[in-house]
Amino acid sequence: MFGKYPLSRLRRNRKNSWIRDIVAETNLSSGDLIYPIFIHGGTEEKIEISSMPGVFRFSIKAALEELKHVQSLGIRAINIFPVISQELKSNDCAEGVREGNLVYTAIATIKDKINDIGIITDLAFDPYTSHGHDGIMINGKIDNDETVKQLQKQALIFAKAGADMVAPSDMMDGRVKAIREILDANNYKDVGIISYSAKYASCFYGPFRDAVGSKTNIGNSDKSTYQMDFRNSNEAYREVSQDIEEGSDMIIVKPGLPYLDIVKGITTNFNIPTLVYQVSGEFSMIKAAAQRGWIQEDKAFYESVLACKRAGASAILTYYAKELAELLN
Repeated sequence: MFGKYPLSRLRRNRKNSWIRDIVAETNLSSGDLIYPIFIHGGTEEKIEISSMPGVFRFSIKAALEELKHVQSLGIRAINIFPVISQELKSNDCAEGVREGNLVYTAIATIKDKINDIGIITDLAFDPYTSHGHDGIMINGKIDNDETVKQLQKQALIFAKAGADMVAPSDMMDGRVKAIREILDANNYKDVGIISYSAKYASCFYGPFRDAVGSKTNIGNSDKSTYQMDFRNSNEAYREVSQDIEEGSDMIIVKPGLPYLDIVKGITTNFNIPTLVYQVSGEFSMIKAAAQRGWIQEDKAFYESVLACKRAGASAILTYYAKELAELLN
């Protein structure tokens, strides 16, 4: 009806970079990024993780220097993951709830030495269990309620150490309410909870299990009795709704790129900040393809993280946080 050419030519808004910047619907900044860091209790300053090229396990001393650099790039928050020795692992996760353990010491040291850095720490037991699962095993099954009791203890010691937010990643039922109650009862009302409300039983976690040393413990076993079935989406919304009712301040979707429909559904239907974890398998796939010259690495990781933001994520946990911040700066 408008003749040979349409009156509205959408390409006019793409013809040069300054116009594209003006009309961009989604933007990414260093403040949107959360840096996951692996900390070990050994004497070596840093150890590269073979399945995650360019990612290291740091001693606490080396982590301080690393985090000063991270902070200089405009990244405001970190998430700490421990790597502990096999002899400290047990079924009851005793090391995971011991005041003064590796994560406790790391939190307290970082808070003492580095100003104005946000510390998030997972509440999780897979780095601490002899079987590599995320909770207490009784008669061959992960016991929900006994695990929740241990999660309460872990939340409390990390709050004492100075954590700003705790992130239960276990997918046990009722754990957010239990954690909120014990934090409030001990006057840690300002310590936030970021719940992994939609954490799927995914194959994309393999390199992470290498990094924290749980892969050999879990073997061929899987976590499908407590992590979510990746065939389901409505179940994720039920999990999110329940966690909000129990007092979660933010939620996390994990993994990232294969689950952007879940991110979009949550951010459309729930009024709560939603984070996305771009997990180790996503990172390592990009790395491997880039090393073979199949894709351009910086463009690939920028596009994949921006896709999470476009889907509605408030922030993204990514092992590419430093490279992205350098690119954005």
